[in-house]
Parts: sequence; structure tokens; C-alpha cells
Amino acid sequence: MRVSKTLRVLSGRPFVGAQTQARGVRYFGAIAAVNKITVGIAGASPTRETQKCGQVEPKRNFSQTTHRQATDAAQEALRMAQENAAALTPEAVAARMSPEEAERLSHVRNIGIAAHIDSGKTTVTERVLFYTGRIKAIHEVRGKDSVGAKMDSMDLEREKGITIQSAATFANWRKRKDGKEENYHINIIDTPGHIDFTIEVERALRVLDGAVMILCAVSGVQSQTITVDRQMKRYNIPRLSFVNKMDRVGANPWKAVEQINQKLKVPAAAIQIPIGAEDEHQGVVDIIEMRSIYFEGPRGTEVKTVDGVPAHLKALAEEKRQELIEKLADVDDEMTELFLEEQTPTNAQIKAAIRRATIARKFTPVLMGSALANKGIQPVLDAVCDYLPDPSQVENTALDKTKEEQSVKLVPYNSLPFVGLAFKLEENNYGQLTYIRVYQGKLKKGTYLYNSRTDKKVRIPRIVRMHSNEMEDVNEIGAGEICAVFGVDCASGDTFTDGGLPYTMTSMFVPDAVMSLSIKPKRSADADNFSKAMNRFQREDPTFRLHVDDESEETIISGMGELHLEIYVERLRREYKTECVTGQPRVAYRETISRRAEYDFLLRRQTGGPGDYARVAGWVEPAENPEKNVFENQVVGGVIPDKFMSACAKGFEEVTDKGPLLGHRVIGAKMVINDGSTHVTDSSDYAFNLATQMAFRKVFHEAGGQVLEPLMKTTITAPNEFQGNIIMLMNKRSATIHDTEVGTDDFTLICDCSLNSMFGFSSQLRAATQGKGEFSMEFSHYAPAPPHLQKELIAKYQAELEAKRTK
Repeated sequence: MRVSKTLRVLSGRPFVGAQTQARGVRYFGAIAAVNKITVGIAGASPTRETQKCGQVEPKRNFSQTTHRQATDAAQEALRMAQENAAALTPEAVAARMSPEEAERLSHVRNIGIAAHIDSGKTTVTERVLFYTGRIKAIHEVRGKDSVGAKMDSMDLEREKGITIQSAATFANWRKRKDGKEENYHINIIDTPGHIDFTIEVERALRVLDGAVMILCAVSGVQSQTITVDRQMKRYNIPRLSFVNKMDRVGANPWKAVEQINQKLKVPAAAIQIPIGAEDEHQGVVDIIEMRSIYFEGPRGTEVKTVDGVPAHLKALAEEKRQELIEKLADVDDEMTELFLEEQTPTNAQIKAAIRRATIARKFTPVLMGSALANKGIQPVLDAVCDYLPDPSQVENTALDKTKEEQSVKLVPYNSLPFVGLAFKLEENNYGQLTYIRVYQGKLKKGTYLYNSRTDKKVRIPRIVRMHSNEMEDVNEIGAGEICAVFGVDCASGDTFTDGGLPYTMTSMFVPDAVMSLSIKPKRSADADNFSKAMNRFQREDPTFRLHVDDESEETIISGMGELHLEIYVERLRREYKTECVTGQPRVAYRETISRRAEYDFLLRRQTGGPGDYARVAGWVEPAENPEKNVFENQVVGGVIPDKFMSACAKGFEEVTDKGPLLGHRVIGAKMVINDGSTHVTDSSDYAFNLATQMAFRKVFHEAGGQVLEPLMKTTITAPNEFQGNIIMLMNKRSATIHDTEVGTDDFTLICDCSLNSMFGFSSQLRAATQGKGEFSMEFSHYAPAPPHLQKELIAKYQAELEAKRTK
């Protein structure tokens, strides 16, 4: 009976199914679980207090003792994670880990492939899958065989030659280390490059431990590379850099390395140099081991390693090796000591320093090659195993709901209570597929989990490993891995636990929508399909939003750009057989005030019986933060009771949701109430709420109310001969040009331009550059719209209101 009680204390639920014959073992397990380890300070030996649960001493054997030690270590790590999160460093986690667990985790890598548009992300992933044996043949992104790359599973992706959704897969890579082969399990997520699908990159990086950032050898760091770099820094992701397209005309890897240092502000140095470039690109030289690597045989499957460096590259290899050592000395203490003592570091010391500095996010090693020419991919896989962290070397945290959301560390032990994050949802023929990253504990088929947001209990009927659009069933997934489950109703960003821990995890960053358009199905018979599609798209993509306009009663969809919304309209047609009619794209304008203005507003209405009475006085002025609104109560002497002040604050929130000029949201406004009056019977919450709204609308014009329009950071790349045409196009749109970079063949122009003037720009750019130009847009900031445009917009809005009133 005592054993049963002990187990009830441990799990919060009674232990069911213990047999009499096995009571000794059950009893022993209870003692092991209740053991408490008290760790002393400054290396004092642990003291163990054992709670006695009976008199029978169970048999001890070796496996039970090992299991008890592993459980004790895991429980101690859990206690430290909850009580002293700062002390639980990755080193402390590794020290307490059982040898089996350490061995398993040390051979797991969770990585993402991220880069600018058309840098070769999907092509690199295709080679990785081929060389690891996951696929039997290579198909190109825009190949003549019309099959398309494995990771581009949607028909739209294969037609357009772009990645729209991030795709997950896994591979096993056999790496030779110290003369023997070691097997590494690599989970890979291939991400889109277009800014319109940036949420796919956000949620992939939220759950990954490392990334491979791909750069073009000709273009170097481009606009979306900078966005990806910002996302990697937001989620503290260590990265390798791979300079792709070394076989292109004008390839210059040293320009890319310099730009990583200068533009991204990330210390970087090459660990390889190319053997030839452009059409003479043959392989690479490993400047750590000082050996040449060639890629021969069909599709570069035979990696030929030759000791030594080609004679014409010896001087360059020595120079770049010295640069690597100097760069490492800047970011790693051990290398600094060796450098100052003028000692030459060994190859092992250089590799260890690269690993330490990369995991600490102080450095990125740069590799090079050409994925399309099947050169340089196998060394990237080796570098992923050598330099990127395993799940136990990355700090992941959750929030403890019982301790005012205090931060707690998550420990990747299989024996601890389960914690996982649903980071991506997908609909397929079998229902909703939920991608989960397991941070702590094991996930087993048939177990029950709790959704920490809804507190609902859900059963996991099926677990799969994803290989693009194919699935492989598994019975369980260990800590630190990525999988997908069926039959779980949840939202993107939900945290799952086994019910034993009150944890929740922070979700990913979701940017605001920048563009909207009205949409409706052509046939009323398609309304059901339209509704199903909209619900599914909103669940899958947090940047895709839908609302019904109260006045026009139109359905409005909002997203990250023209391409983003265009893709969803096309998916409606293909996947749901629903033809839609779309209206004029709408820009997400904002309204604000530009100066201080005072107000004194009295609301007095009598309609028989109790009326409405409220007087509010004070001033409005621009807020310090141009993105936020501020309401301030400076009433003294209780002339307006506190219960009515909360109604005033609510009224201010409501009136700023729909501004007086265009009906768009007001930002950057501060409203102060410092005086007012009440009536004994006629004053109410409603009256003060309404008085605040009417006072704000009345004073808005006196405070210099104006319309703000979204400005987009626009990056245009085109051949040099079209530079004049592009500048003329942007001048017509009143763009502010910030920078122009002229390369050997192409030039890049960076400017701020209003979103309103960029509709239809893609077709005009194609016409001006003979189809050779490309551009990308990213929201930059809000700025006052030109006066003539403000007048037009306000007149149009007033006409719409008048038309509705006369209906």
C-alpha cells in the first residue's frame, strides 16, 4: 500500500496494474524515483536522502542500478531546470547524461537550409538527399523531365520553380572519423526564399538547432540573406555558410566572405578554397587538413581526396589558413592564447575552436562549391556533423505557468516528462498533420498529451517521420528530434506536455500583414468549399488573415504581399475547385496626429428617463513610440471616478481601431484626461466611453491628423545595361534610393517605395529588363502619405460612407 501511495505522489495519479510478484521491483523503482540528490556548492560531494517505504529490500542487479542512476541524474537535472535555470548550462546537462543518451544525441542534428531567392537551397537539399541515399535519382527544380525537386512537392512549386512551403525530411550520413565510420541522423527543413513566405522560415528556425546559409558566388549577400540573418539572430541559431554556384560566370567567393563580415556583422572565414572557378571549377582544397578534394563519377558520388595542395594554389591556401587562424583568435580564448604565444595550432585544435565559436554564434565557417555541378556537398554534410550543435548543446527554455511564467530550461532526456512544440500544420488526405519538435521526454504512439493552451487531453494515434510529402511510420520519437503526428486538433505554436509539467513555450515571431484584397467565390454553390479553405489556410499560415468588413460586408484577405495572396487564390482554384473574384488590392494605411491639441467635450443627451451625461477634458499629442498608442489618467480630486476612467480607456482603444480619416487604425497617439464632470443619475460607463470617442474624433483634425502609408524596402537586381530604365521606373514612383551596387554583370538597387505604387510593378519590371530583372519587397516603416494622395483617399472614403447612408 505504501508503494502505491509513493507512486501517487510522484505522478499525481495512482499507479495501476502492479502485480504482487513484481512488488519488490515496483518498490525499488519507487525508492529510486523518490531519492533526492542535494548538490553542494564548490564541488562538494552529493548527499543522498532516501525515503524508506517499507522493510523488504528488493534484489539489485546491474541493469536496475544503471537505470536508477540515469533516472536520478534526469530528476536532478529537472529540479535544477526548475529551481536554478541559469546554473543548468549545456555542459552541466552533458555531465549528468547517461552514456547511451549522450551517444544518441551526439549523432543527431536538426538543421535548416535558408537563403535569398534562387541561391540554390532546394538544389543543395536534393544533392544532400541523393548522397545520403534518401532518393535514388536527382531531379532539378526547373528540370526538363518535369518531375521537379523532391522537396518541392506542391504542383505550384514545380510549375513556378520556387519553394512556397517549408518541407521537412531526414537523412543518415556516414562520416569517417578517426578511421571508423559514424552514423549521423540529420533532420532537414528546406525553407522558401521569398519574403512573402517569411513565416515558413520563422517557424523552421524557431525549432532548429543549426542552419546552413547559402549564398550565391556571384551576388554574395542579397536582401533576403539579410532578412534570414536577422531571423537566425532572433532565434540564436548557429550557422555554416555555403557559397554556391562556383561554376557561374563572375563567381567570386571572397566577395561573399567579406560581405558576411561587413554586411551581416558575423565574423566569417573560409575553411576551403576553390580549385578553379566558373567553367574550370573542379573541386576544393581543405585548408585545415591541407588536402585537395575532387568529385568524380556519375553525379559526383566518388569523393577523391588527395594529400597536398595544387602548386598554383599553395600560396593562397597558406594565406587563407592564416586568415582563418587570426579570425578564430579574435573569437575563441584558447586560439587567442596560442596566437599570442606564437604557437602553430594543430588541425584538431583548429577544428575544436571552429566548433566552439560556431556553437557560441561568434563565427561562421564558409564552405564553397556548386550544387548544380555536384561539387562540394559532401564536405558540407561533414561540416554539419563537425561544427553544428547536437540538441543537448542548445539552450531551450519554457515558461512555468505556476511561477508567473518564470523561465525554465528544457533538458533533452528521454526519461523526463514530455514537452514538445507544434510548429507547423498541414492538411492532407489523412487529415491534419502536425509537425512537432520534441524538446524533452519521449513521444510514443498511443500516449495522451495535454495542450497547455486549451488544457485539452489528446491521444496520439500515429507518429510519422516526414520525407517531403512521403511518410514513414514510427512507434516513438526521442528527445531532441522532429516528427509529425495525425489526429491532433491544435493551432500553430501550441505547447504539448504529458500533464506532469505546467509548461508553455513562446511561439514564433509573426510579422504584420502589409497587403489586403477583397475576395468572394464566383458561384454561391462553392461557399462551403471557400469557407473550408479559408479556415485551413488560416490554421496553416499565421501571416494569412481573413476578416469581414463591417460596412461593405466583403471578405477581406490579408498577407505579406502580392505573390503570397496570389498563391492562395490559385490554391483555392486547384485544391478546392473554387473560382474566386478578387477586388482591388488594399493597402494597410495608418492614421496619426502630428501636434498637441487640447479638448473639452461635453456629452449631454436626454431621451426620457435617465439620459447620458459625461464631460472629459485634456489634450492629445504624438506618443514617444510612433507604433503605440498611450492613454494617461491625470485626473485629481476624483472629479471622474476610477470606474468611469476604465470606460474612457476602453473608448480610446475602440476609437483608435478605426480612425476618423480613412477608418484605418490610429498609431502613435497619446490621449491625456485631466478634468471632467459627472451627473448623479445620467453618468455611466457607456456615456464616458462614448464621450472619449467623440472627443478624440473632434480634436483629431486640430491635432494635425494625417494618413500614413507603408513604405517597402525594395531591392531590385538586373543586368547593368538596364540601370537607367530601373532608376527611371523608381523615380516615377517617388522612391527614395538608398544604395546602388554595381557588379561585373548585374547591379543591385535598394530603395524605399510606397506599397501603393508597387502594384503591378512585376510586369513593368519584366518589360523594362527583357525579363531579366527581379525584385523583392519587405515592410520597412510607416511614413506620411503625399498630401494629394491623402486628399484622394479621404474623399473616396467619405463618398463610400455617403453611398452607404443613402442606400
